[in-house]
Amino acid sequence: MATKQTEPVTVISLRKLSLGTPEPQQKEPKTFTVEEAVETIGFGRFHIALFLIMGSTGVFWLAGSLLIIGLASVVIPTIGWRWLIRIASIPGIILIMAFKFIPESARFNVSTGNTQAAMTTLESIAKMNSSAMPEGKLVEPILEKRGRFADLLDAKYLRTTLQIWVIWLGISFAYYGVILASAELLERDLVCGSQPELESEVVVTLGDTEGSQSPCHCHMFAPSDYRTMIISTIGEIALNPLNILGINFLGRRLSLSITMGCTALFFLLLNICTSSAGLVGFLFMLRALVAANFNTIYIYTAEVYPTTMRALGMGTSGSLCRIGAMVAPFISQVLMSASILGALCLFSSVCVVCAISAFTLPIETKGRALQQIK
Repeated sequence: MATKQTEPVTVISLRKLSLGTPEPQQKEPKTFTVEEAVETIGFGRFHIALFLIMGSTGVFWLAGSLLIIGLASVVIPTIGWRWLIRIASIPGIILIMAFKFIPESARFNVSTGNTQAAMTTLESIAKMNSSAMPEGKLVEPILEKRGRFADLLDAKYLRTTLQIWVIWLGISFAYYGVILASAELLERDLVCGSQPELESEVVVTLGDTEGSQSPCHCHMFAPSDYRTMIISTIGEIALNPLNILGINFLGRRLSLSITMGCTALFFLLLNICTSSAGLVGFLFMLRALVAANFNTIYIYTAEVYPTTMRALGMGTSGSLCRIGAMVAPFISQVLMSASILGALCLFSSVCVVCAISAFTLPIETKGRALQQIK
């Protein structure tokens, strides 16, 4: 009996299809942060104006130093030092008025919850740069706890903070000491074998009563003295290439300790009897070294602290810097008038202390990424 062939059965599964239209999902509104807005706006006229205004307060330090020396060489011999002060104050007055055109930081406004003010600032920057704002709403990012002064003295950063403060104080003391000591040394004309020009000496009598009268012997600068000041001031950028190589290959600590040690040495060399060219060379190297010291400690301080403490660390260090600047005139002019060797030895000793402090810093920031959290 022949078997009946069976055909394969295909099973088809049918699903119930919903003919109803799905509910539309609400799209999340677009948002952006201050950082994203800055990237979208890009570089433009606002940033150029900001660079010129803020650079005039400090990034243009060398240009201002050279300008005041050149101005002094023309104004003082003709109409006197009082007119030099009046003329030199004009750029500062203009700069104060220019601050009106600098808006408040958008990041600061966002961090304090004033989002509308931050939006207004960003829109004005975009308008000035002829660019567009990103689409969406400006949102406030999740903020970390802000740094406090007590955090700088926390056990993790206490030693680093104290040593950084010593270095900032010493570097500022040495920097302004070099500037003021240069004028004092040139006025005394300590070049070996030189004869003071009596006709260029001015005697000023101080005091009204006979018992309080004290003559002040002032030596007027010659054109060669102004040239010496200009050459030594240019020294502030002379070591920049070597400074960059040093901090990148030797590290921040070793590079700073070397330049601070050399600064101490050149302070002592100023007391050596030398020629006019030798004095210019010593002053040139001193200005180059103290500028290199400032560059290195700026970089190190910004790198060693995390984001929440970085501005606080830089601010407190800058305050110590001003204290060093205030003390420097009492040594470079008052003490130096009594003992040149004593003043130079004091400057050198402070630099040695700073060199030791830099060498023993507990943290090396070479090759380390910026710390984002505490």
